Amino acid sequence: MAAVEGGAIGDGRTGANLALAAGALGLATGWLALTGAGRRISTGNARTGGLAAVTVGTIGTVLAVLHLATASGGPGTGNGLVGAVVAVPLGLAAVLIGRRAVTRCRRADGPTEPTSG
Repeated sequence: MAAVEGGAIGDGRTGANLALAAGALGLATGWLALTGAGRRISTGNARTGGLAAVTVGTIGTVLAVLHLATASGGPGTGNGLVGAVVAVPLGLAAVLIGRRAVTRCRRADGPTEPTSG
């Protein structure tokens, strides 16, 4: 019983930690896709990584906003409110970086319109 009260992760912090993890994973994936580190493995990883970053960043942002909407109490009460506040811009940054990586891939591929002739 003392371990539960002494700072173990409880129900209040679990949602915020999950949102933080999703935002950080999306940010890392988007950064790798943007810098081209995935090109060594195979062709097309930058676009796939960018789309994955957008997806995971969106999930992290939605989880953080949902946690903010349902958290009771304020900062310092152990409900994970501060973690959720940090997770929102982290997830949004993952979305923006992932979108930029996808945009760069489209520009590198060139026009997709068929040529007549």
